[in-house]
Amino acid sequence: MKGLVLAALAVAAGFALDWRLGLLLAFWLGAWTLNAGLTESRGGFAHWLVPAIFGLAVLAVWEMAVRLFAISPVILPPPSAIGARIAASLPTLWADFRQTFLKGALSGYVIGCGAAFLTAIAIDRSPFLQRGLLPIGNFVAALPIVGIAPILVMWFGFDWQSKAAVVVVMVFFPVLVNTVAGLKASDAMQRDLMATYSASYWQTLVKLRLPAAMPFVFNGLKIATTLALIGAIVAEFFGSPIVGMGFRITAEVGRLGLDMVWSEIAVAALAGSAFYGLVAMIERGVTFWHPSQRH
Repeated sequence: MKGLVLAALAVAAGFALDWRLGLLLAFWLGAWTLNAGLTESRGGFAHWLVPAIFGLAVLAVWEMAVRLFAISPVILPPPSAIGARIAASLPTLWADFRQTFLKGALSGYVIGCGAAFLTAIAIDRSPFLQRGLLPIGNFVAALPIVGIAPILVMWFGFDWQSKAAVVVVMVFFPVLVNTVAGLKASDAMQRDLMATYSASYWQTLVKLRLPAAMPFVFNGLKIATTLALIGAIVAEFFGSPIVGMGFRITAEVGRLGLDMVWSEIAVAALAGSAFYGLVAMIERGVTFWHPSQRH
């Protein structure tokens, strides 16, 4: 109740300063109140409705702000203009998506995560690698992407291979660290029980330690989904064929085509969210037994 009173006072203050600001605050307060009521509902439908209403409210406030305050489309195009641009540029957006995501980001993600997983098992098996390789991995993870991207582009060329190499560097260490931590998740009593059954290292690894490590592994994989797309796009800023999200953003910024830039950003955000959701869905199927998956 106190929050509603404060929000109402904020709306009144907005109207006192400028009727347009008050209108935006009133609309946002209405959407916020609706979502707050739905959040208290225990129905499964509300679980999906709340983020949908929040997203639509953000877009509506964005559209209203641009229209009411007459913001130049060069500064900030409205969502309606971005949507129209997406509809008119589907072939170009698909070609850019295929070059950046399907070729560069996805291939680098698979290679980097696979290499990190195998390296984590090798580190777990070898105390020497635990002391020697992890500090080097930490050093590599601290390297700035804008510094290594142009080097990798020169090494691997301007096509998707150099973007995949950048993605490998970006996703390798998060997956490695999470997998190494996950392999240590099983407690000593469980490992001792496997030893009493005369289980070998690999039997213990497959039947006990890897299943226990899956929540940690998927945590690294989910972090890597966003890093993969970011790395591929940033790598395209330093050289690419005349196709790709990074190339298109750079070219359209030079032409002040901000609606196309925002269209590429929207496609990248949707692709990254869908990729993250896919990995999270696989995680729910693999780690259904873990407390974090119980609702």
